[in-house]
Amino acid sequence: MINEVEIGGQLVPQQSFEAIANISSNKTLLIQKLTNKPTKLEPVKGLKTVDEVFSFFKPTVEVEFEEQNGATRKEELKFNSLLDFKKEGIINQSEFLKKLQADADACNAIIKKLRSNKILNVALQKPDSKNSFLQALQAIINEIDNANV
Repeated sequence: MINEVEIGGQLVPQQSFEAIANISSNKTLLIQKLTNKPTKLEPVKGLKTVDEVFSFFKPTVEVEFEEQNGATRKEELKFNSLLDFKKEGIINQSEFLKKLQADADACNAIIKKLRSNKILNVALQKPDSKNSFLQALQAIINEIDNANV
């Protein structure tokens, strides 16, 4: 381990063994109140680990999502560890975000299959076959729309 000490500085030994790293310069830090407990500037004594801090404050936030039809949907997100702040931790707590992630995964899988389909790529290079393919897709879309009525 390399200690970085400047002239006149003091080496301060690490007091905690928690895995909290500095935020890199290409990240954005969002700050929000995540507890209903009073937030007076009084220290809370006796909390020695990050887990104890999460257990004491029980951070939660109510978020509002807008669905495709414009309706709003409220969900409460709870944070029991630092992992809950990661993308996966937030998605796993929200039915709305789980559905969006599943939709995104399905679209990405389709895109990957389309890009790797050599026959389709060759067909899309020719204007006549491209127009025929687009007409077939439009016919499928129309059939789906009419079936939902």
